[in-house]
Amino acid sequence: MSHPKLLDSPLYALLHKDDIAGFNKARPKEGPIDMRGGDFRGLDLRELNADGIDFTDAYFRSADLRGVDLQKAILSGASVAHAQISGTYFPAELGPAEILMSVQFGTRLRYSV
Repeated sequence: MSHPKLLDSPLYALLHKDDIAGFNKARPKEGPIDMRGGDFRGLDLRELNADGIDFTDAYFRSADLRGVDLQKAILSGASVAHAQISGTYFPAELGPAEILMSVQFGTRLRYSV
């Protein structure tokens, strides 16, 4: 079982400084962004451009994800326990029951096959 970790990345540091605009400006235009296993607990991530970010096994406990478009992000194994998700777009492969279980009980998100 993985535990949330602080990542050694300038982009990750921007998120932890609540500099979402700085992150969106500094992120690469092409290619994936590796945030696997990252600790995003309690962060305000509204306005985040999440396209192409790999959030595999990430922890978003009590994070503010309101209005974030996660449709092109990878969330396999992530937990959104007690996160604020009003208006959040999740990948179509994640069913509503899967998301609800993660928000209410902290289960890890699993994609439907």
